[in-house]
Amino acid sequence: MKFKTLLGGAFAVALLSTSAQAEGWPEKPITLIVPWGAGGATDQVTRVAAGALEGPLGQKVVVVNQPGASGSIGSKAALDAEKDGYTWTAGAAKDLGTYAVTGKLDTSIKDWHLFLNSALVNVISVNPDSDIKDMAGFLAALKAGNGTAVGTSGVNSAGHSAMEALITASGGGYKHVTYDGGAKAVLSTVSGETQATSQLITEQIEMLKAGRLRPLAVLADAPIEVPGLGTIPAITDVLPDFKPTPIYFGIFVPKGVPDEVVAKLESVWMKDIAKSDALMEYTTNKGSVMTVHAGDDAQDRVWASIQSNAWLLHDGGKSVKSPDELGIPRP
Repeated sequence: MKFKTLLGGAFAVALLSTSAQAEGWPEKPITLIVPWGAGGATDQVTRVAAGALEGPLGQKVVVVNQPGASGSIGSKAALDAEKDGYTWTAGAAKDLGTYAVTGKLDTSIKDWHLFLNSALVNVISVNPDSDIKDMAGFLAALKAGNGTAVGTSGVNSAGHSAMEALITASGGGYKHVTYDGGAKAVLSTVSGETQATSQLITEQIEMLKAGRLRPLAVLADAPIEVPGLGTIPAITDVLPDFKPTPIYFGIFVPKGVPDEVVAKLESVWMKDIAKSDALMEYTTNKGSVMTVHAGDDAQDRVWASIQSNAWLLHDGGKSVKSPDELGIPRP
């Protein structure tokens, strides 16, 4: 009985200590792991958000690139870190929801607190010297079965998901060429190493504006107008039944951190990040949409993209587990 009393007392002291530490959080710099290469969509928007967080939090947010295995290595590092609120990760929420489908990481979207900052779209682009002049020509090339080389940042990346969705809707095939990050995938098409890229618009925007890529279509149900570039037509102009889903990006904190940490970060996110001029300027100039959400609202918003991506991976033969087994019903 005495042993139980002592043990209970020690447990209570530990809880009080953790709570006290959480109330003063953050008391040191935060490590924010970008699980993709430098210069890509995740890296870009995460650095903007990290800078906007430092003032309200009163601490540095140190961004560290840890790429590999389609983002799962860096995500695992954050998941395995001490649950004290000082190690986060970032990226597309759909990835966290589908790593288990491909066997890259045993996790689900429910294991994370989501702090969304933007919604991005993919663009199909080719080298300006390409014989492919429009989206109809690109679809014809895919259907011809000539092994059109398309550069992306890997299986489960936004670029890969875009191509799988396109093939599902239109038929045909392509040669998938993968790179360490979206920036390198885009450069592969600029250099002529690949014939096309399907990466996110934020990763292509500067090359598009410089005329070093030719945009064929945006994977959206309406054309987009980009300052300094003009109008990019919608994929639905040539594939009316195509159903695009927005790709939500944000910062992710593993569950298990103290409630006080989550409450403070949610408050800062919805009060300060939602009004961030830097984030608004970035999203406007990069052809994306600033969309700030947290908590249950964030979880609800990303579910459609998780379902779509999970079943595209499965139907494309790239899954080790059926999405059904993981509680992801077919959309």
